[in-house]
Amino acid sequence: MNKLIYPEKDFQELFTDLHESGLFPDGKEVSDAITYEEPKAILAAYREQKNEPDFNLRDFYDKNFHVAPAREVDYQSDTSKPVEDHINKLWDILSRVPEKEGFYSSRVALPYPYVVPGGRFNEIYYWDSYFTMLGLEVSGRVDLIEGMVQNFAHMIENFGFIPNGNRSYYLGRSQPPYFSLMVALLAKNKGNDVLIEYLLALKKEYEFWMEGSENLSKDNPANKRVILLDNGAKLNRHYDNIHSPRDEMYQDDVELIATQGEAGKKTLLDIRAACESGWDFSSRWCLDFAKLDTIRTTDLVQVDLNCLLLHLELLIADALELKGEQEAKDFIEAAERRTAAIESTFWNESLGTYSDLIWKEQKHTTSINASALYPLYFNTASQERANAVAKITKEELVKDGGLLTTNFKSGQQWDAPNGWAPLQWIGIQGLRNYDHAELANTIKDNWTALNIKVFKNTGKLMEKYNVVDTDLESGGGEYPVQDGFGWTNGVLLKLLSE
Repeated sequence: MNKLIYPEKDFQELFTDLHESGLFPDGKEVSDAITYEEPKAILAAYREQKNEPDFNLRDFYDKNFHVAPAREVDYQSDTSKPVEDHINKLWDILSRVPEKEGFYSSRVALPYPYVVPGGRFNEIYYWDSYFTMLGLEVSGRVDLIEGMVQNFAHMIENFGFIPNGNRSYYLGRSQPPYFSLMVALLAKNKGNDVLIEYLLALKKEYEFWMEGSENLSKDNPANKRVILLDNGAKLNRHYDNIHSPRDEMYQDDVELIATQGEAGKKTLLDIRAACESGWDFSSRWCLDFAKLDTIRTTDLVQVDLNCLLLHLELLIADALELKGEQEAKDFIEAAERRTAAIESTFWNESLGTYSDLIWKEQKHTTSINASALYPLYFNTASQERANAVAKITKEELVKDGGLLTTNFKSGQQWDAPNGWAPLQWIGIQGLRNYDHAELANTIKDNWTALNIKVFKNTGKLMEKYNVVDTDLESGGGEYPVQDGFGWTNGVLLKLLSE
């Protein structure tokens, strides 16, 4: 089993020198590299050798660090067969099992098998995993669903929360809290005893998101992920407990904040908080939609996050009721308060949709995006509001290849022209909940057709797609297109099975 390291802390100036060198187009390669020698020994060797006239940093790196290869690189797709066959074969390619070999790595060792997204992402990711599980269920791979839920419960027990992914450099932030949906999916397949089995983990997850809520006041309205609004409601935002440049994108962060002085610290926190949201990056978070350096994620209370936490409250209540515990009443009441707060806080009358709230200013953002479909997915909306969301979705977000994430083209990957699998699922199911089946089916048909077309042309399923120009393979973003791809596989297989 590998020994956990913290790259920036353990390699110090070697870490920063590697990132600053320009030798690595993808900084994640540096932070994910494994070593077979103790970091302190490698650092000592670096300090001894770096001032020698013939020292070569690239050679030193290649001698001391090793890149863990992505297993799917050599996988050959057969595009003559249905895409369902391709996905079913890929589960084993994308699966990882506990490693017995000893080495040093930033990857947190996990006790049970799990599925990674693919490409440069060679670790489990939190919210990705729920959408991957949708496909695993269709494939009858409940064993893998259970292993992944067990791994997340393991991380909750050891870290107090589910990190962004199982990397040491992700231990300051989480991702959208889908754990309760995962547990509910497992319970659907294995029975309601599952709810009791994971009750403690569910409650600990909830405590993480609500940390400090009991101490909020008008003079102190914010603590990490909880905000006290002027109307007395306590709602949630994304945050990160670590405020330094990200290990996996170190040089990008350093360069972005270099010109901002003291204000750069807030920019950095907002970048990290956007990573916790999963939407990294999007105009949704920015004061000026076209400029990432105006990011303000922690100034917002997010509609989708609060819908997910509502589900968590309700599932905890269900588990407590199964045990006959009086405490169930507390969570039912918390869910009732949150439902009312979602509807009173996020409805944007002027746009006719749900929007994030700028909590200090008590006003809505003007971003039109797919997060507005979460109240439909979780059934908090009235029929009238759902109709309005369906109307603006049809007008602004539905394209020939599926559902846009936002209607603004900024060059960031969670903006137009890109569409992503998880939001297709949320949108389709949310619209169906309110009798907008025709629109839901249009999104489904457009998305699945694009996925299959790209697969037939390339042999791959992509991380994201350009849903505006369906002649292209995928959209742009901050790193090269990935193939694999966990949540695309899962959502496509689930949609095709209906």
